[in-house]
Amino acid sequence: MFIDEARIRIKAGDGGNGCMAFRREKFVPRGGPSGGDGGHGGDILMRSSEKHNTLVHFRFNPEHKAQRGIHGEGSNMSGASGEHTILSVPLGTVVYDEDTGDIVHDFQYPDEQIVVARGGRGGRGNQHFATPTHQAPREHELGRPGEARNLRLELKLLADVGLLGYPNVGKSTLISRLSAAKPKIANYAFTTLEPNLGVVKVGDFPHEQSFVIADMPGLIEGASQGAGLGIQFLRHIERTSVLAHLVDVSDGSGREDPVEDFKIIAGELKEFGHGLDKKPVLVVAAKMDAVNPDKLKKLQAFAKRRKLPFFALSSVTGEGIEALKFALGKAVQDYRSGIPVAPPPPPPAKKHKSPYPAPLASKKSSR
Repeated sequence: MFIDEARIRIKAGDGGNGCMAFRREKFVPRGGPSGGDGGHGGDILMRSSEKHNTLVHFRFNPEHKAQRGIHGEGSNMSGASGEHTILSVPLGTVVYDEDTGDIVHDFQYPDEQIVVARGGRGGRGNQHFATPTHQAPREHELGRPGEARNLRLELKLLADVGLLGYPNVGKSTLISRLSAAKPKIANYAFTTLEPNLGVVKVGDFPHEQSFVIADMPGLIEGASQGAGLGIQFLRHIERTSVLAHLVDVSDGSGREDPVEDFKIIAGELKEFGHGLDKKPVLVVAAKMDAVNPDKLKKLQAFAKRRKLPFFALSSVTGEGIEALKFALGKAVQDYRSGIPVAPPPPPPAKKHKSPYPAPLASKKSSR
């Protein structure tokens, strides 16, 4: 099941309470305070993982808690800190604060790790309140509560190339020819109900290049306002470097003007925003095995006027597949040449250390 949005509630662990205790030992009168500190609560961490490609594990498990800190005990024994809880999310996940709408983090690289909720600090035991004039303190601190947050997770697929077009224009068939992806292919509208990813390899070793291509569910007029599958999947092409816009030039589409088809989908991208209308676009005339020559000439002339790269292909016969593959590879390579190298992932979170000095161990006199 492909789930690309989820809402969760997280609760970091509470800190343990400090202890009020006094040393009671034979031959040691007035042993003094010996209450230990409470342990710190565990944090909630998020880590990007290449093993996940959907948010389905959050849809049916929306609440996550970290372990609380253990209470302090007598004999200056501090409680153990709570264990951290690590939540794995797929690459491309954007984390929003549900209450404020702010972006918490955008996971774009493998093994990124952040703290999304910090555990509460442990309380101090009464040993810390002893002074020369107050040698039997009964004061001690309660543990601080851990952070609680409501988060919204939104997955945006990390693909280099996005395939666009009307329903049943041949996008799924094309991605099955370009890569090893096996999408559902049928002769009816909206066959594709979720994005399909495929890896395309261009060239020969040692100059082989690969990129990820995404097949989007078909768009129709009014998609940016919710028509058809609406904007549900448009977010998945926000990160692409180039778009391949497929236009049906056969008579089977039932639409007379291929140029109008292109303009309608381009208008929906502009209405959606997020810079989709600014991305490089390749115009692809699909279904050349059943081409209408008049439609082909009209679309080709339009692409020439707009100075857009034009390709004609048939996914059934294989005509034009290799030319499009190399053109997409070059466009992706040109885009990648301007991207900085990904920063190294941060080190994993460490256990909390108490901000208070460790109590001095009592020494027994030997007789």
